[in-house]
Amino acid sequence: MSSATGPNRVALVTGGAQGIGRAIALRLASDGLDVAVNDIPSKLALLTTVVGEIQSLGRKGVALPYDVREDEEVKSMVDKTVDELGRLDVMVANAGIGGGYMPIMEADPAKWEAIFAVNIRGVVLCYKYAAKQMVKQGGGGRIIGASSVGGLKGFANTGAYCITKAAVRSLTQTAALEFADHGITVNAYAPGVIETNLTIRDTDSKLGGPTETFKRALKITHAKTGQPEFVASLVSYLASPDSHFVTGQTISIDGGLNSGI
Repeated sequence: MSSATGPNRVALVTGGAQGIGRAIALRLASDGLDVAVNDIPSKLALLTTVVGEIQSLGRKGVALPYDVREDEEVKSMVDKTVDELGRLDVMVANAGIGGGYMPIMEADPAKWEAIFAVNIRGVVLCYKYAAKQMVKQGGGGRIIGASSVGGLKGFANTGAYCITKAAVRSLTQTAALEFADHGITVNAYAPGVIETNLTIRDTDSKLGGPTETFKRALKITHAKTGQPEFVASLVSYLASPDSHFVTGQTISIDGGLNSGI
């Protein structure tokens, strides 16, 4: 619902065409936010479908086909959000990829750097331009990034992925300190094995990708696989005014996998 004392809050969700990003976008729309959803241009049809779902919830939505790896494209993405929806209150830097699943002794720098470009540089750029817009507006904001259980503990043969998600955790702590004086909180969510196209289909090596690695870990714990909506519920809280005293945190949502339950 719209605020009685000011403009409606606006969120931007990257990687929002499907999976966790889509679930987050729809949850925030259900919470009463207008939502811009971003993904790569080849997923524009999926983005358009998500925008329709947002609108069916009574909120404004806009599709933003931009590449988060590119500085000018992220700037344009934030500017377009403001042009179309009036402001930016919540940035969810959800876009990420897997790949490069191999032992460190077989590391392919080109494959690893391609993952770094999306999972690290893309998140840095989203934090950068979201913060600049929020500072310009005044009134604070919420910046939320996608880490992973792999950013909190290492898993064999997933070095490239784990490095990027650990980097998001570190970036989030640093950004929280830098942005605090502007009333901007910065947090990250760290999912375990969530059932999405990424975890179901991302098997680019003989090792089977992160799903098989994490499932091997699940076999020696009581942790379970989860649904995108579980993550969206956590993001809903982190995006809310009620979370004003939570910042610099990377919060596990993994069924206990990180704790060895």
